[in-house]
Amino acid sequence: MNFNGHAVWAEVDLGALEHNLRAVRRHIGRKRNVLAIVKADAYGHGAVAVAKVLARAGVDCFGVTCTAEGAELREAGIRQPILVLTGFWPGEERRILRYHLTPTITQVEQLRYLERAAALHSARNGHNGTRAGFHLKVDTGMNRLGVAPEEVEGFARALADCRHLRLEGTFTHFASSEVFTNDQTEQQEAVFSGVLARLRAARVATGSVHLANSAAIASRPSTWADMVRPGALLYGYHQFYDPPARKAEVETKLRLRPALSLRARIISVKEVPAGRAVGYNAGFVTQRPSRIAVIAAGYAEGVARVLTNRGCVIIQGRLVPLVGTISMDLAMADVTEIPAARMGDVATIFGSDGPAALYACDIAQRLGTVTAELLCAVGKRVPRFYHR
Repeated sequence: MNFNGHAVWAEVDLGALEHNLRAVRRHIGRKRNVLAIVKADAYGHGAVAVAKVLARAGVDCFGVTCTAEGAELREAGIRQPILVLTGFWPGEERRILRYHLTPTITQVEQLRYLERAAALHSARNGHNGTRAGFHLKVDTGMNRLGVAPEEVEGFARALADCRHLRLEGTFTHFASSEVFTNDQTEQQEAVFSGVLARLRAARVATGSVHLANSAAIASRPSTWADMVRPGALLYGYHQFYDPPARKAEVETKLRLRPALSLRARIISVKEVPAGRAVGYNAGFVTQRPSRIAVIAAGYAEGVARVLTNRGCVIIQGRLVPLVGTISMDLAMADVTEIPAARMGDVATIFGSDGPAALYACDIAQRLGTVTAELLCAVGKRVPRFYHR
């Protein structure tokens, strides 16, 4: 790969994505399907490139947030089913059908909109007798999206009147599957099981049943059902567990490889005397004569501003501290202990360089956030380079 001309870039290891998919399949068994979550530009890795490599690797279907994300994949040639996870609003039904996307029903009244659009689509395209597939999302306690358990019979009655629709899957979403210090996930499992029983009693075939997100895939076999929905796992990361000891346990069972590295060049090295302020608002003052490297990446590229005076980067295989306020375009590092550091050197914001490694999950843990937030923050002006 030739990075000449680029001050900042991301490297995406396609081999790591394939490795992580294989690891998930070995873990859950070959009989279950895998729905790969590629929303939010595949967690910052590039949705089209990621979907293409996972499609070739045999993933069964994809999950996106909105119709725009699904349309992008279709236009790029992706042929696997694409589930729009967060539903749709009135007026989007024709776009969903035009791009052969699978919508999620999160409210019973959405059936009416989808049925009307499916009937019109069928008539216009001469597909009489063909039914448009959808998935039903059940709210089992997260109180965000989904049909409530007490609405199940009403849903069944409404579906019976929809001659152009077919229920292809039924799912729910866990609020805290990485938490083992309370029983919220077990409660959600029990509610969902009851909903499935009520649907079947109402003579509704549930289609493919899926519950397990990344943490549940790694640690809760009872949730694997017919299909699982890995997100962070595909990109090489486990969740932070409660209790924390659980993470080491799942890492042993399910070994992953982080796929994305974020790097930028040093564009200046300044000799700064002791007692001088560095960056905006004098956020850092040198305590000794220092060498300050200016790095061509800031929060617009994904270097979180909250790392100001508390983060690190890797330069010449060594961890060095970030100093001064991180701005939109630039960050500074103290390279006093690396006399050979010079303009043009590469700073690794997350990834590995020689013996040193600093992954997005490490930074997230330090900041008290989730890994996905940092991955999704890698800006659009950062070019992605793909390799194996």
